[in-house]
Formats: sequence, C-alpha cells, structure tokens
Amino acid sequence: MSRGTIISRGEESWRLKFDLPNDGGPRKTRYVTFRGTKGAAQKELTRLLSQMDGGTFIEPSKLTVTAYLRKWVEGADIEPKTRERYSQLIEQQVVPHLGAILLQRLRPETIKEWHKTLLAKGGKDGAPLSPRTVGHAHRCLRTALQAAVAVETLVRNSAAAIRPPKIEEVEVEILDAAAVPTVLEKLKGHALEAIGTTALASGARRRELLAVSWPCIDLDGASIRIERSLEQTKDGLRFKSPKTKNGTRTISLPATAVTALREHKVRQMRLHMQLGLGKLEDDALVFSRFDGKAFVPIEPNNLSRDWTRAVKALRLPKVSFHALRHTHASALIGAGLDVVAVSKRLGHGSVTTTLKTYAHLFAKRQKDEAAAVSIDAIMRG
Repeated sequence: MSRGTIISRGEESWRLKFDLPNDGGPRKTRYVTFRGTKGAAQKELTRLLSQMDGGTFIEPSKLTVTAYLRKWVEGADIEPKTRERYSQLIEQQVVPHLGAILLQRLRPETIKEWHKTLLAKGGKDGAPLSPRTVGHAHRCLRTALQAAVAVETLVRNSAAAIRPPKIEEVEVEILDAAAVPTVLEKLKGHALEAIGTTALASGARRRELLAVSWPCIDLDGASIRIERSLEQTKDGLRFKSPKTKNGTRTISLPATAVTALREHKVRQMRLHMQLGLGKLEDDALVFSRFDGKAFVPIEPNNLSRDWTRAVKALRLPKVSFHALRHTHASALIGAGLDVVAVSKRLGHGSVTTTLKTYAHLFAKRQKDEAAAVSIDAIMRG
C-alpha cells in the first residue's frame, strides 16, 4: 500500500506528502495543503492513499468552479434553449457565490450554505430567490459536476449529495369551465381567436401550435397532428422534434375548434391573395405573421405578450396563454378520462408528470359526483 507523511506548516496547517504509483517509471511526489487538526489531516491523507490504492485518485487541479462551468456549458451536448438557460443560471446564481472555489474543493456543506444564501438574497439587488429557481440552479450545477465525475476531473458529485430546497406545489392556473364559452365569444373576430380556440380544444403547448402546418390539420377528420415545436433562443427561431415519443401525437378536435380553423384558413387564403402572394402554400404554417415580405413564424414570447394584451383589451379572465392548456387538461379529468389517456393527449413524457401536475384535479374528481361532460360541451357552454 502507498504511504505518505504529514508536515506541519503552522497552526492547523499541514502539507500532505505522498507518492503516486509510478509503474516502474520516475518517482512522482504530490503535495496537498490541508487546514484543520492533525487528526483531520491524517484522515485526509488516509483518504487520498485509499483512493490511490483503489485507482480513484484524481490529480489536484487549480481549476475553479467558474472556469469549469463556463467551459462545460459551451461544449455540453444539450439543446440550445437549455444551454441558454444554464448559462444564465451559472452567471447569475452560481458564479457570484461559488465561482472562486477550486472545483475539487467544492463540498456538500458548501452546496447547502449556497442554497441558504440564494433563498435569502440570491436574486436581483439582493432579493430572495424562490425555492423553484434555486432548484433549477442546483440541477444545473449537479448536471455539470456529474460530467466532471465522468471524465475523472472529480471523484464525486457534491451537488448530488444535497437535495434542492423543497418546493410547495402550487395549483395550476385554469379557466373556470363556466367562463370558457364567454372567452370564446369575446375572442370572435380577434387575431388570436383561432389559436386561442385551438389551444383550449387540443391542450397543445404554445410552441407546438406555432409549429403546426396545414398538412397536420385534418378538418374533415377533426384532428390536429403534433410533430414538432418552435423554439425561441437568443440566436433566433428553430423547429425541433419532440423530446419524447409521446410528444408526437394526433389529437381529436371538437366541432367548435374545427369551425374556427376553417374560418381562419379562409381568411388566411384571402390575405395571401390581397397581398399578391398567390395561393396559400401547401405546407404553410397555420399560425404566422406577415413581416412585410412574407409570412413567418410567430415568436412564442410574442404570442404570450399579445395574449396578455388581448386579456386586458377584451376584459378576459386574467390567465396566461399556457393556462388554456391546463384548462383543457382540467376538462379531460373532469370528463372522467384516466390518467394514461390524459397524459397521451397532452404529450407528457410519462404519466408521472401528469399526476404530479394535476394531482389536485384528480383528487377533486374523486370527490365530485357530478356527471362527466365532454370538452365540446364545455366549449359550447
């Protein structure tokens, strides 16, 4: 077994000296500075020697958390939107508090204290951060550190040893079923009528709806095919495939939505002709905007902005566009669909996601004795 020595460097400061296995080559001596009691220093030396004997010892490095994370996030095999979000979390939540620490000296206790700091004053101008945001930052760091373990830059993932702050589950935002017909009526003739109606009728995500082309709409068969989504990053827009196989799906549509889409297509074709663009292209997007030269995709963030403005102008219930998806899910659950059917229609990766998101609605249905109603009936009022 390898051996080492402990050399005093002052009050509770020690230099740990040991040799690396040389496999018959030149002798390699390593020195590690340790602060603490002599007993603690002896335990640390024993740990290092044990790692060498077990083949898990990693050479000491001066690489800081900041340097490692910035390099990692640029080269990681992740989606552009995820890279953008991770970069933001790294620069705003990790670097200011942990960045100067040597990567190999990051300990679970440090992670725990970091959580406390973020919760107390980790936001802009020292404002507290929510447990959810701290959790996002934690998962980003944990993912990055796991990559360091995989390439043997680290022995262990300190972030994996600590759980992120517990998040209090908040009930999802939905429209009251009785308000849906009124909302649809007020949307009549508005630029968002078709997409708002389709969102309520299908439960599709904002990004999914903005990526749908007319070949994916079967008006006679009353269905919509979800095959991709529109992602918005700082570098621009791009179409992307669903993350899981469940994301690709065909959703049946109620008559209300089919009517709204038929009328929307007629208006779209007329506008093309008026603008001198000729016939509507076979693969044209169902929902788009004219930029002065051609019809182009609508940015997801702009759709949310326009919806907020419409809510105010039309005096609609104050809910986000995403709440239309939750309202659809609520209608499915209230109509008596089982969790598997609800999950498939919403395109969730697993039923676990569905149960976690809508647990309170499933619980409420079990208590209610009212007769189930269809989505079409809810939209008709």
